Amino acid sequence: MEPLERYRPIVDEFESFLAACERPLGNAVRVNTIKASVERATAALEDEGVEFERASWNPRVLRLETDSPGSTWSSVHGFTHGQEEVSAVPPIVLDPQPGERVWDCCGAPGGKATQIAALMDDRGTVVANDNNLGRISALRFNAERLGATSLAVTNADARNYSLKPFPFDAFDRTLVDAPCSCEGTIRKNPDALDDWSEGHLHSVAGIQKGILRRAIQTTREGGTVVYSTCTFAPEENEAVVQHAIENEPCRVVDFDLDLEYAPGLREWNGETFDPTLERAARIYPHHNDTGGFFVAKLEVTAE
Repeated sequence: MEPLERYRPIVDEFESFLAACERPLGNAVRVNTIKASVERATAALEDEGVEFERASWNPRVLRLETDSPGSTWSSVHGFTHGQEEVSAVPPIVLDPQPGERVWDCCGAPGGKATQIAALMDDRGTVVANDNNLGRISALRFNAERLGATSLAVTNADARNYSLKPFPFDAFDRTLVDAPCSCEGTIRKNPDALDDWSEGHLHSVAGIQKGILRRAIQTTREGGTVVYSTCTFAPEENEAVVQHAIENEPCRVVDFDLDLEYAPGLREWNGETFDPTLERAARIYPHHNDTGGFFVAKLEVTAE
């Protein structure tokens, strides 16, 4: 937990934060409304004798009292999908609409991409991309199991992604759930901090800036880009978004979220961020008994 000490000045109730990070994370699933309503999915869980609790902020998210959420009848048949509770936040902030063209830059293993398809009633085009060929099979499997017929899979580096294969020249919305140092997953991955270093933070931030830059470039004017990570590091969060608003045509916008969260930072280690970064959300483990996440919503503006 030593690397987390650097966040003592910015996290409220820091000792509660540390205590939450040390507690194992419970299991959660998302109801896949492509195949089942919330009522039908919960009825299936009840018939199977699996106890659950509905998340107060989203009726489609359930906390399960089981160690094997992926082995339930409802999961095997695609009624539910094992997904960390706060992992369901970025697609909700993205707010995709039926018929739109949406790009998930880093889509494997498919939890958020299939959630986007479900939020669109599986009508439109969801391009789920990942640069890791080994993870593509999991993405395809989940898309098939969950019945996401609007989903297309690509394998490319998002930093230089090409729209040439598609019959359109821009996306309506783009999700950048960026590869990161994964500090916020400490509750389910106790070894997440084993190889932690500030050098790694800066290295991965360079990749994140490249992906977010390309996401903005491939999204139409007036379109939406959501940037998210499962880490606490400002170097990978506010600093990356700051780089985008300084170099690309975009602005940070507000969004509604029923979870408890802290606003984005205005400064970190002597670096000052644009005041609009306060519109971002920092979700800490002790706020909602979840993992950690960062989410910022951007609107693409005119050049």
